[in-house]
Amino acid sequence: MLPRRDFAIVFAVLLVTAAGNTALQSVLPAIGREIRMPDLLIALIFSVSAAIWTVSAPFWARQSDMRGRKALMQVGVAGFGVSMLLCAGIIYAGLNGLLAAVATFLFFAAARCIFGIFGSAANPAAQAYVAGRTSEAERTNALATLSSAFGLGTILGPAIAPFFVVPVLGLSGPLFAFAVIALVILVLARVLLPADDPAHRPGTGAAAAMPTIGGAPTGANVTAAVRGRQERLSWRDPRIKPFMIYGFVSGSIQAATGQALGFLIIDRMSTTPAEAQHFIGIALMAGAAATLLAQWGLIRMLHMTPAALMGWGTALAAIGTAGIALSGSYYGIVVSFALTSLGYGFARPGFTAGSSLAVGEEEQGAVAGAVTSVNGSCFIFAPAIGIGLYELSKPLPYWLGALGLVLLWIYALRSPALRAAKPHTVPNEDSPLSP
Repeated sequence: MLPRRDFAIVFAVLLVTAAGNTALQSVLPAIGREIRMPDLLIALIFSVSAAIWTVSAPFWARQSDMRGRKALMQVGVAGFGVSMLLCAGIIYAGLNGLLAAVATFLFFAAARCIFGIFGSAANPAAQAYVAGRTSEAERTNALATLSSAFGLGTILGPAIAPFFVVPVLGLSGPLFAFAVIALVILVLARVLLPADDPAHRPGTGAAAAMPTIGGAPTGANVTAAVRGRQERLSWRDPRIKPFMIYGFVSGSIQAATGQALGFLIIDRMSTTPAEAQHFIGIALMAGAAATLLAQWGLIRMLHMTPAALMGWGTALAAIGTAGIALSGSYYGIVVSFALTSLGYGFARPGFTAGSSLAVGEEEQGAVAGAVTSVNGSCFIFAPAIGIGLYELSKPLPYWLGALGLVLLWIYALRSPALRAAKPHTVPNEDSPLSP
């Protein structure tokens, strides 16, 4: 049995990583405008970081099964804290004219690479730590609760970031704040968590996609941790290929349109970037809350099949995305973004659960790994594409996103595999994959 104090520390490790990353995402549009850094470069920074994370996450997941979990959690938190501290110093220098915009971009991108390389070590180590200290009956619920730290962080990060925008530090304040918080969590983990020996603590760590705004957990990494990883399952496997296509398209549209939202709010508000930060935080928090409302509440309440989740979720996301394109006011953007996020909150678990139902019991860990890979790949190129379209015309990424979602909705209705995605038994509500 894992003591509450130890679980709270492990939970905090993942919470601070997710909250800090999404807080950075919420303030970076305003920072870019203040430094006069092109919007596209802002998106490229996150694309590079996401690409590195996607490559490094499986490596750390394997290492979590061979080395001490406590040590690897410290690697992940330290990597996040060092990256955030460097980013804070670089942004402070850029905001105060000590670095040119190009130099700020280059140094900032290098600092973010540290997060991409080392930050992904925390999640699989935390999962393995919990898995090795819980019984089989407790493990799924414990890991699902642990995974919810990412979802909770997507709300807390944008919500509290504006409070750290203080006169002396300005927009770099949230970055300094989360670097300090990471240091505190690192010390707590080092001092209070019991040491472990993976040889005598069986458990499995699974790779997870990088925490992003609106990217609440789908349960894929939880399933991989419970089942154990097997040989990789190709997305071209005919049993899961329709689900992988659906997941990649929907996730890419979400990444492209979400990346542009902060810039859209700054431009719609016609105010300074620093003054708009509070409004950006509220909008992103509303979207994250809507996603979690779907995934933590409505899905369990409505007992919808994966096919219904994908159909209704895509339709709601399409309506909300078109609403953002049409909105001429801040409040219209917030309501539309919340509706969009609610739709993705249905659609993403539908895609995950449908993929799980398409394969046998012995391949659950493998399909969960494929789902995680698709989720991560959505944030490599799509953010830069979304910002590039935004620079051509502000509503363009949202009109194209709405059109893409309508086409995806038609695909979901016409695909035999997606239409047939229904559980064979009554869903187990304790399972993170259960619709």
